[in-house]
Amino acid sequence: MNSETRTYIRQWLTKADEDLLVVQTLTQAGIIAPSAVCFHCQQAVEKLLKAYLIANDVHVRRTHNIEYLLAQCTQFDPTFAEINPQNLSDFSVEIRYPDDMYIPSDEEVIEHKTIAFFVREFIERRLNVLMLDE
Repeated sequence: MNSETRTYIRQWLTKADEDLLVVQTLTQAGIIAPSAVCFHCQQAVEKLLKAYLIANDVHVRRTHNIEYLLAQCTQFDPTFAEINPQNLSDFSVEIRYPDDMYIPSDEEVIEHKTIAFFVREFIERRLNVLMLDE
């Protein structure tokens, strides 16, 4: 992997970390803006999965579908199949508009937060191996 690719992957991880910072901040002293928290969980997971795919020389297409991205990742590492994203894809860009408004419960928010931080650790371990191998 060349240095440009490494830099690009780090940029994806930085953006995902920003989303996770928003999640952490909005849930620190109780859950504030639950649909916004779930949106940022979805965004973080999407960016993390895309970073992993880029590290495996996959040209990622514009999609917000977590299940699709997980399926692609599974082609490189079958343990990705163990990740259950629940309905995280439902909180992508489309749900941000009033016509599709849905306010998740506190339990859903915590579940999605847990998934997002789990995926961060999961991806980080695999990227460390990939980026150190070369």
